[in-house]
Amino acid sequence: MGEAREVMDRLTDAVTTHADLKVLSELYAEDAVAFTPDEGELRGRDSIVEYWRTMTEAIPEATFQSLHSYEVGDTAIDEGIFSGRNTGPLELPNGETLPATQKEIRIRGVDIATVKDGRIVDYRLYFDEMDFLGQLGLLPDEPF
Repeated sequence: MGEAREVMDRLTDAVTTHADLKVLSELYAEDAVAFTPDEGELRGRDSIVEYWRTMTEAIPEATFQSLHSYEVGDTAIDEGIFSGRNTGPLELPNGETLPATQKEIRIRGVDIATVKDGRIVDYRLYFDEMDFLGQLGLLPDEPF
């Protein structure tokens, strides 16, 4: 197992099984860049850790079931299923906060992390945001 794989595994653990913002902060380079479907581009460690704070508070006992796991040079790639119950408030990109829905979610996604000197410098997260919102019951019943 290489450095990228080890860092990615620590990231997954710090977001799910053992949610820990301090560990998350240690895993990202100060000038790291991340891209997420719901927040778009995030620049800097503090912005990225804030993103994970909102997710770990909204779904505090999340789990990750790995479906595929790869490492290519300095990059680790995971495909899996993120699941849990929304028991905390969900902060939206526009600054609004939604109360917990108490609904179970199960979202298939892909994470890609490029690591340099033991820290993530570039991170990409892909998941179907509409599926996520639908499972939380936040979409209208009628089609658009």
